[in-house]
Amino acid sequence: MRDIKNFDLLHHNTFGIDATCDRFIEIESEEEASHFFASLPQDERDNLLIIGGGSNVLFTGDYHGTVIRSAIRGTKSLDEGDTVLLRCGSGEQWDDIVDLCVKNNWYGAENLSLIPGDVGASAVQNIGAYGAEVKDLIVSIEAIDTNDGKPHIIPAKECNYGYRSSKFKDEWKNRFFITSVTYRLSKAFHPNLDYGNLRQQLLAKNIDHPTASQLRQTVIEVRREKLPDPKVLGNAGSFFVNPVVERKKYLQLSAQYPNMPHYTIDEQHEKIPAGWMIEQCGWKGRSLGNAAVHHRQALVLVNKGGATGTEVLALCERIREEVFLQFGIKISPEVNVV
Repeated sequence: MRDIKNFDLLHHNTFGIDATCDRFIEIESEEEASHFFASLPQDERDNLLIIGGGSNVLFTGDYHGTVIRSAIRGTKSLDEGDTVLLRCGSGEQWDDIVDLCVKNNWYGAENLSLIPGDVGASAVQNIGAYGAEVKDLIVSIEAIDTNDGKPHIIPAKECNYGYRSSKFKDEWKNRFFITSVTYRLSKAFHPNLDYGNLRQQLLAKNIDHPTASQLRQTVIEVRREKLPDPKVLGNAGSFFVNPVVERKKYLQLSAQYPNMPHYTIDEQHEKIPAGWMIEQCGWKGRSLGNAAVHHRQALVLVNKGGATGTEVLALCERIREEVFLQFGIKISPEVNVV
């Protein structure tokens, strides 16, 4: 276990924000986690922040407390006939797991390729892309209670998963330190091609019936074309959650904006892309100080160099205000603002 005081968080957040924390803990096993939390003084429990790869956090200043990160590695698979259970350490990089699945002909995670972050964060955030959500793969989560150090096995059905949401983000925030996640993958490949422009991209390459590897590679290409590399331009991927609105609201807006993109959730609700609304408000490619909206994807806020977290947050709030004024819709950050 690493235990460092006055730790520099610059390389532990993909926004590239220069911030420090009072104490940084990196845990390498379930036993270390249990011992650490069981012996943690009460005054430190009140100022805990659990992070993954830092791809979904915006530091608005130094963190005066303890930042904890999982470095628990390893995978273990169990063949169950038509499916495979894959137990992954929470410190494994998510895209490495997708790559492992595709190479072993375990299917279901292909559309989630190249999403940044760790396995533990996948279960917190309910990551999703191109019509797939990780909640549909998760069987259970193993975690340590930060209050007493006791281990728990939490079935996915108890996590209250929704669109980019879970109990881990709300009532269980910093309550559990995730040590591993178990996913169920299929041995039968059923490609999901009907979201975004995946099918068109594949047809452009003369691929009618893609393999899982071809689908994964296409998802990677599409994401790289639209999203900036955080190693080059600091960002946290999609900054805002795409809002889900009542159908009545959607019909009002579609009458005003006939070409407005949307995705049907059910008979009563439609999802409207936040990036499209931000672009309609004229923010695509614009800056506010050293923070900016990416010129290719309006859903992404970027650090042009030397931006502070407060600059990024100020840009976020300006955008939210203007989207609400024009569309009457409140958009919310997907990123955890600290």
